[in-house]
Amino acid sequence: MLSRIFIQNFALIDRLEIDLKNGLQVITGETGAGKSIILGALRLIMGERADTKSFAKADTKSIVESEFSINDSFKTFFDDNDLDFEEHTIIRREILPGGKSRAFINDVPVTLDVLKELSSKLVDIHSQFETSNLFTEEFQFGILDGLAKNKTLLSDYQDIYNDYQKTKKEIEALKTSLSESNKESDYKHFLLTELIEADLDNLDFNDLQNQLNIQENADQISEQLSQSLSKLNAEEFGVLTSLSDIRNKIAKLSELSPDYEELSQRLEMAYLEIKDINSDLENKAENLEINPALLQNLLSTINRINALFLKHQVENIEELLAIREELSAGQNSLESIENQIEEKEKLIKTLELQLESFSKKLTDNRTKFSSTLENQAKEIFQKLGLEKAILKIELSNSPAFNLFGKNNIQMLFQANSGFPLKPIQSAVSGGERSRVMLAIKKIMAENNALPTLILDEIDTGVSGRIAEEMGKLMQEMSQDLQLIVITHLAQVAAKGNENYKVVKFDEDGITKTTIVKLSEDEKLKEIAQLISGSKITEAAISQAKELIG
Repeated sequence: MLSRIFIQNFALIDRLEIDLKNGLQVITGETGAGKSIILGALRLIMGERADTKSFAKADTKSIVESEFSINDSFKTFFDDNDLDFEEHTIIRREILPGGKSRAFINDVPVTLDVLKELSSKLVDIHSQFETSNLFTEEFQFGILDGLAKNKTLLSDYQDIYNDYQKTKKEIEALKTSLSESNKESDYKHFLLTELIEADLDNLDFNDLQNQLNIQENADQISEQLSQSLSKLNAEEFGVLTSLSDIRNKIAKLSELSPDYEELSQRLEMAYLEIKDINSDLENKAENLEINPALLQNLLSTINRINALFLKHQVENIEELLAIREELSAGQNSLESIENQIEEKEKLIKTLELQLESFSKKLTDNRTKFSSTLENQAKEIFQKLGLEKAILKIELSNSPAFNLFGKNNIQMLFQANSGFPLKPIQSAVSGGERSRVMLAIKKIMAENNALPTLILDEIDTGVSGRIAEEMGKLMQEMSQDLQLIVITHLAQVAAKGNENYKVVKFDEDGITKTTIVKLSEDEKLKEIAQLISGSKITEAAISQAKELIG
């Protein structure tokens, strides 16, 4: 239930605050007094966009705040959105001078989507110009499903349907990814094979280059080694022979004087080092192999590696190994995508079985209650002066699952006998729309758990007995929910449990709008004024008393 409205700096409203009760709440006021302004402010709570140009004070923020009395059935919503549940929940919308909007639920900032979701569960605003939603499948299913008590069943179905749609999109995305990957897979597979065959893990590129240098210069190396060994080992003038002779002489000198002992030791060490070098040179010369086949193999391997460096634009083996791992992962990714597609297609089949089961139950319930809806509508139409009007529900099977099951729906209408049933959007005339919509809202009010319904001049163009019947119908509706009605009809205003009036006044040369609650005496005079106009007559007072009863 909407228990309080607070509005600040919105159009002609400087500051307005009003408490509301349960039952039928009637709002009246002269044309242009600002009833639509209050409704416009409430639409901000419903998440609609705001126009800062309408603000009375352009440099001051606008605030619209509504307080709702709610029950435990809303706890799940609050838990799902990390909000504190309060039995008296406050929804607030602030529009800053620059146009930026902020939304709050119980003082916690929320997105407009969250605000819309909650407010749509709490209040329904219907204007006299908003009969077009009667023509939508969503609205028509809502009427029938409310009567058939399909709310939980439809909610469960739609959860599965959303998963179904999400999974289908995921499969399409995976197939697109697989297709794009397959276009390059052959080339990438070739690159991977090439890197694998290069046996990079057991390859030392620096060692290969060293071996190549040796093979390419083997003749020169052999010649230099031979000459070096010849000079070291010549019998008469070789380095080792000469050095051995010098070593012996200095050793004798060290025996004569300690001054030569250090030199003798150094010569001994030099001689041993030269002998060791000579031995290594002999080994090098002995092991040096001139192998044309090895040379060709080394050239082939190094050329292949250099070609890989150039192809992949890298400079070392480590980078080639990284590319190999990346290509390998890509191959695995293709297999993974194929596996994912297979798994999700299995899930689709499971979801389709579930959807089939739920949609059949929805169809059965809708078929069962279609005639009930038609009969209830006919009964209300008769009260509203549409004695010959007929509403017919036409359910058909949909070839594919949709948001509402596997059905399509069409409401057919006929206002007068002897005329064919036509789709309601083309069959309802302007004068009939408000009454047809009121009848529908009456049925919905009895079967949908909507705490608050606001009807904005839905009775426009109606008078006399029909106006009286409309008032009674609204009074009946208010037993199931809080009904707030904006009206110009005395017959409707007289049925109000609480009555309010929107008034316009001047303050300091500025026109402003506010709303006041009417006392019983003020209510009587307001109804009389609706009957007789600006001058209230005794006859109007008497008629007003009769209407109030």
